[in-house]
Amino acid sequence: MTRIEAEKLKKDCKKLTTKAAFLSAGAGTIPLPGVDIGTDIAILIRVLPKISNRFGLSKKQIDELDERKRLLIFKAIKTAGAELVGRVITKDILLTIFKRMGIKITSRQIAKCIPIIGTLISSGISYASMKIVANMHINQCYGVVAEVNGFINE
Repeated sequence: MTRIEAEKLKKDCKKLTTKAAFLSAGAGTIPLPGVDIGTDIAILIRVLPKISNRFGLSKKQIDELDERKRLLIFKAIKTAGAELVGRVITKDILLTIFKRMGIKITSRQIAKCIPIIGTLISSGISYASMKIVANMHINQCYGVVAEVNGFINE
């Protein structure tokens, strides 16, 4: 993959994450505690593997490579700190990420208690949280591809 192809892929994936973030924001308007988090997990379980797959970095795609290429990818994953690249995305993995974002999740739940404006705040936090997690994954996938294909420092 060339730098230009990877840049286009990155841009296309960011459009995908914007759609996911709007879905998350919509779930943020539901006044029941926990519904938005459950929705975010469901969205991310679908979106993150799509991103990995587009970059050729899904677990299945990596497993099908020859040993030399797999080792290069695993080294690049480690270098990039890309904890979700090449893995099957599960609810438990996502809950760990959400725990690291604990303030945002707590803020979302507290904001829902404030009539009208709280719903807007919760939706905004939902949107931003989804963009942060998904864009982090895109950037990590891009970093791995750049490292493996030798255009990281061009």
